[in-house]
Amino acid sequence: MRSAAVPSLMWCVFGITTGEFVIAGILPDIAGDLTVSIPVAGLLVTSYAIGMIVGGPVLTALTTRFPRKPLMLTLLAVAVAGNLASALAPVYPVLFAGRMITALVTSTFFANAIVIAASTAPPGRQAATVSKLVFGMNLSMILGAPIGTFIGNDHGWRATFAVIAACCALGFALVLWLVPDVRDAAPATSAVAELRVFRSRDVQLAIAVTAVANAGLLMVFTFFASLVTDVAGFATEAVAVLLLVYGLGAAAGNLAGGRLSDRAPMASQLGLLAALAAALVLTWTTAGSTVAVGIMVFVLGALGFSVIPGMQARVLTTAAAAPTLAMAVNASAYQLAAAFAAWLGGRVIDGGLGLRSIYLAGAAVTVLGIAVSLSAWLRDRRASKAESVPV
Repeated sequence: MRSAAVPSLMWCVFGITTGEFVIAGILPDIAGDLTVSIPVAGLLVTSYAIGMIVGGPVLTALTTRFPRKPLMLTLLAVAVAGNLASALAPVYPVLFAGRMITALVTSTFFANAIVIAASTAPPGRQAATVSKLVFGMNLSMILGAPIGTFIGNDHGWRATFAVIAACCALGFALVLWLVPDVRDAAPATSAVAELRVFRSRDVQLAIAVTAVANAGLLMVFTFFASLVTDVAGFATEAVAVLLLVYGLGAAAGNLAGGRLSDRAPMASQLGLLAALAAALVLTWTTAGSTVAVGIMVFVLGALGFSVIPGMQARVLTTAAAAPTLAMAVNASAYQLAAAFAAWLGGRVIDGGLGLRSIYLAGAAVTVLGIAVSLSAWLRDRRASKAESVPV
């Protein structure tokens, strides 16, 4: 049964995170059906992000002493309810609330899933086992978001959320049946002790790097469907295919970025962010060409996800005193970027600059991410030199 625990948890991660990523493919349909503007519909990304930002660190810290399996089942039940509420939402505020409810449990579920996966792994195989859960998240972008978009295009966006709710319900059954109750996995620390990790200046800077450096590409991803249809001229049916291309690029970039980060963490991060900023500018110049945009979608996915492994490693290292919370912290930082990106993108569009300018705004924010990363690098170098000075 322990051998089936990780695939079961991977399915759950796939289902829950598909609900996060699929919004990029069905955003115009939601806006049209609920009679709201694209910028207002983009705030659904903000609501999800706020839910993860608040729910991640706080809920994870408050539940560190809870038995893992009952907690996981409760979180999955909330995810099912939130997605059903989204599918049945009669008006925009109800959909907004449904997305936020689902988001509240996402980070905590992922953090606890990693604890259980690591505890069921054979000696020396913990990292490889945990990577399978991350692969579930990759699959949600490569397969989940495109499939969800296809469903939304053919049967309406409500059907997309209904199917995601069904996936989470199946995950509930799999966890109930196949996942062991790992009672000794919870660290013997209090919520207050876990939350003290935020006092560290290094942790704060690591969170800032993750949040700011990812915001530029997330701005583009939030308005992905509108950018490729209204600006590049693709048919609506092509959005799902382009999301698949983006996901394939993300998977390739994630693997390559992990290897580069192992060799030269900060140097590779700075170089990859610079390449991402340049790619966003290049996409702006070619935004009206379907061929060029089709290529750049893959490139942007690859470059955007190539920096994530290094950022994850930095957060985990600086927050080593609270390993479970560290995963939620990293997710919250990423969602902070998503919330800011959706808000700023809406302001750019409403300001009369047009959809196409989203690429330039994303490049500018990415350059700011380079500056924050450079600050972290200089801080690390000063600390290293101080430690090397003989007393």
